[in-house]
Amino acid sequence: MIGAAITCQTPGFPSGRYPAPFILAFLLAVLSAGAIADGESVALPSGFVYLDAVIPDIRLDLRYSGSHNFVGERIDGYRAPRAILSHEAAAALAKVQKDLRPFGLGLMVFDAYRPQRAVDHFVRWAQDLQDTRTKAEFYPDVDKQDLFLEEYIAARSSHSRGSTVDLTLVALDAPPGDVGLDMGTGFDFFGPESWPDYAGATPAQHAHRLLLRSLMLQHGFKPYPKEWWHFTLAEEPYPETWFDFPVQ
Repeated sequence: MIGAAITCQTPGFPSGRYPAPFILAFLLAVLSAGAIADGESVALPSGFVYLDAVIPDIRLDLRYSGSHNFVGERIDGYRAPRAILSHEAAAALAKVQKDLRPFGLGLMVFDAYRPQRAVDHFVRWAQDLQDTRTKAEFYPDVDKQDLFLEEYIAARSSHSRGSTVDLTLVALDAPPGDVGLDMGTGFDFFGPESWPDYAGATPAQHAHRLLLRSLMLQHGFKPYPKEWWHFTLAEEPYPETWFDFPVQ
């Protein structure tokens, strides 16, 4: 009953008997603060936003919160399929989405802010040369031992600074599960076929890559020369800070 007392023996909380409403209020406060999440209390830091709160019609295909990625499993630090960016990067990306809407197109995001612990997970995976279960899809022509040498894997990522995003173009009316416009390769394909200026791409693939690149450049992002999907805000607010708060 509501007026009953409850004996509390929760670790870290003073033991004793407390009114039931007090216990309920305490638990609700803890849950709303996100304190019960893998045993760690983490709030979204000041200066960061959830991308779908800024761009409600953006598509999300957040690969690292699931198993469809080059590691083949959910990546450390990704507790929920949420896309997080700095305020500045999200605002700039909203302008790209606005320019695409009149053409029936929009953006689909594969990854945004990435915790340092996720990058550490990538490094551990790359050092395990026996684990090649995703090779056929993601790096068929690259030896796993060369992923560091060819700069597909690194010990630090611009994603961890909060203003880098991996994305593609998609029709606004595309059904759920649509992979987006034909860019010539899938996301996180390690090989020259993913380079923005790859000569073997078809005219349509070149056109799609150029459209994405042009709009991102127009709104303040700079591209990465080995990945058509990868862009970093040129005037990023945290150029020397690599964050490690989880995605949740």
